[in-house]
Amino acid sequence: MAHSNAKDIYRRLGKKIDSLPTRAPWNETLYEILKELYTPQEAEVLVKMPYGLSSLKQVARSTKYAQAELRATLESLCEKGLVFDVWVKDQYHYMPAPLAVGIFENTMMRTRGELRSAEWARLFHDYMHGDHAFYAANFKHGEKVSILRVLPHEEAINEADYVEILDYEKATAIVENADKFSIGLCSCRHEKLHVGEKPCKAPLETCSSFGSSADILIRHGLAREVSRSEMLENIARSKELKLVLSADNVQKNVGFMCHCCGCCCNLLLGVSQHGFPNTIVTSTYISHIDEEKCTGCEKCAKACPIHAIEMAPIVNPPTKKPKNPKIDETICLGCGVCALTCHKDAVRLVKREQRVLHPETTFERVILASLERGTLQNQLFDDPQSISQQFLRGFVGGFLRLPPVKQALMSDQSRSRFLAALKSGVQRQGKDWLVEM
Repeated sequence: MAHSNAKDIYRRLGKKIDSLPTRAPWNETLYEILKELYTPQEAEVLVKMPYGLSSLKQVARSTKYAQAELRATLESLCEKGLVFDVWVKDQYHYMPAPLAVGIFENTMMRTRGELRSAEWARLFHDYMHGDHAFYAANFKHGEKVSILRVLPHEEAINEADYVEILDYEKATAIVENADKFSIGLCSCRHEKLHVGEKPCKAPLETCSSFGSSADILIRHGLAREVSRSEMLENIARSKELKLVLSADNVQKNVGFMCHCCGCCCNLLLGVSQHGFPNTIVTSTYISHIDEEKCTGCEKCAKACPIHAIEMAPIVNPPTKKPKNPKIDETICLGCGVCALTCHKDAVRLVKREQRVLHPETTFERVILASLERGTLQNQLFDDPQSISQQFLRGFVGGFLRLPPVKQALMSDQSRSRFLAALKSGVQRQGKDWLVEM
C-alpha cells in the first residue's frame, strides 16, 4: 500500500472513531497513534464495519470480507482492545472501541504482544494534554453526559443523609451485585509514569471491571481475574490512599470502577488543569464545612484532588485559626476524600439540593452522549457502507445537531419519552438485549 493511500485509510479511521460517542478530533498526533496501533488492513476493516454491536455475519456483510479472514482480523483487534467482543445470543458481537473508554485505556493496560508502552504513553499524553482540543471536542458546549461518575466514600457521608444513598452509588454494593471481577493497570497512572509525570505513590494495578467488561479484559490479557474479596480489598486500599472512586456512568450493570488520583487521572485533570468541570459527573453529594469544628489545619484543601477547596483568611479572627476552608461548589466532585483526611469531623458530605441524574443503562448513556456530541445518527443508522443509511445519517444528523432540537430532547420533560421511543424501535428489531446492557 502506498504511503498516500496508507495515510488516507488512517484519516478515514480517525473520522470513524471521531463519529463514536466520545469525539476524537483529527490532528497529526492522532494520525501517529492510529498508525502505531492499527495495521492498514485492520484500519480498513474498522472503517467499513458497523458502528454498533454486530455479529460476525453482519460485519462480513458490511465489509465484504470472507468470514474466515475477517475473524482473524477481528481477533487481532480484540486482542489489542481496539474492538469490543461481547458474547450475546450464543455468539460474539463486535463493536469499534471509542477513544475513551476504549482505545486509550486498553492500550495502556496491555500485557501481551509487542508492548511499546513508553511510545504509546508519549503519543496519548501529547494528544490529550498538548492543547484543549480533546476536552473541548467533548465538553466545550456544556455537555453533561460523561463516561464516569463519582462514587462518594460512604464513610464521609453525613449520618442523616446516609440512609438515602442508593445501591448504585455505593462501591461495595456494586461489587456485591457483580458476578465476575478483574483488576488491571490504571491506564492514566501508567501513561504518566512513562512520561515522567507520576508524582504520587498510588499503585498501578487498581483498575476494576465487572461482569461482561471483566470477561473481555480477562480473555484478552488486559486484566487478571480476581475474587469478590480481593475486589473489596482493592476498594479498602483506595480509601486508605485517599483515592477518588469513580464508576461507569450507569445505574445498572456497572462495567468498571476507577481509583483516581488528582495528579494522574485524565478526567480529573480535565477539571483542574483544562477547565472543563463536566469531564466527570459529580456524585449526588457535596462537601460541607462545619466552621465551628474546623481548626484550619488545611488538610482538606491539600487532599482535594481537583483543588476545589481554598483556605480563605479570616478578617479579625476571634481565635488563633487564621483561615477557613471555602469550597468551590461549582466543581466539587462529592467524592469525600477531603472528609477522610479530617480528624475533627468538620468536613462531611451532604445531599445536593438537586439529585444528580445518571443514565439507567449503557444503552441510555451511549444514546445521550451521542446526542450531545452530534453523533447519534451513527448509532441509529450504523452501516457505513449502506448508501440509503448514508443519506439518513446526513439528514437526521443535521436535524439532531440543531441547538433547539438537541436542547428539547435532552430536557427533563422530553428525555424519557425520547429514550423510550428509541428503545421501542430497537426492541422491534429483535434486539431486546441491547437496551438492557
